[in-house]
Amino acid sequence: MSATIYKHEFFSRLKSVLVWSVSLMLLVLFFFSIFQSFADQAALLNEMMAQFPPALLEAFGITKTDLSSVLGYFSFLLVFVQLCLAIQAGNYGFGLVSIEETELTADFLLTKPVSRLQIITSKLLVAFSCLLLTDLAVTASTFIAIALLSGGRPYDTGTLGLLLVSMLILQLFFLSVGMVISLLVHRVRSVTPYSLALGFGAYILAAFSGIFGDVKLEYITPFKQIDAAYIVLHNAYDMPLLLVNLAVTVVALLASYALYLRRDIPTAS
Repeated sequence: MSATIYKHEFFSRLKSVLVWSVSLMLLVLFFFSIFQSFADQAALLNEMMAQFPPALLEAFGITKTDLSSVLGYFSFLLVFVQLCLAIQAGNYGFGLVSIEETELTADFLLTKPVSRLQIITSKLLVAFSCLLLTDLAVTASTFIAIALLSGGRPYDTGTLGLLLVSMLILQLFFLSVGMVISLLVHRVRSVTPYSLALGFGAYILAAFSGIFGDVKLEYITPFKQIDAAYIVLHNAYDMPLLLVNLAVTVVALLASYALYLRRDIPTAS
């Protein structure tokens, strides 16, 4: 790893990390600010939910979720948080290497006394650090929101921990897949369309997986591989699907290293 590259990359992404972190903290606090209304009218809420089409409830993964409980409500909120985190991780993954080629600074960087292995490792560590900081911000806001706005309702801290750790697992998936896709295409001129397509595409697949139960779409979408509702219901991860998720992440990372070390880098001339 190169300390110089790490510091430069980290501070260049610091503003982005702050924006994502503050936005998600406000999202968590806002959702929990209306939690009491859901919890105090649990019977009315369940009656209202029964009126919704089953397909719609399956799409949002709330068929077996008790929105009047702390963890049930948080699992519903976590779906939206996960989507935001997926887009953030996708942004970092698609831009990790491609930004140097888009701005035609890759050849300048490679003339420095650092190897390609050091460059990609440093950039990966920066992305991981940024994602971890965002997760810590969400975790802190979650505990604050529960302490102040849950009305003292009980919840299992172990299950909440599994839900919070799942955020980082999800992000690493989108980071690694985004990076390998950016290395497979000729040039990524803008990371936003790619990250939005990857994030929303995976989310839509998860929704259809809930609607069409016989279709095994959960094997290709991380939103089902780390399903918040399943974690709350069973107090554990769905291990076969989690292993699929981790396998894809590892393979994508290894493929990214292999592709970058052999990649033809465009020059500014």
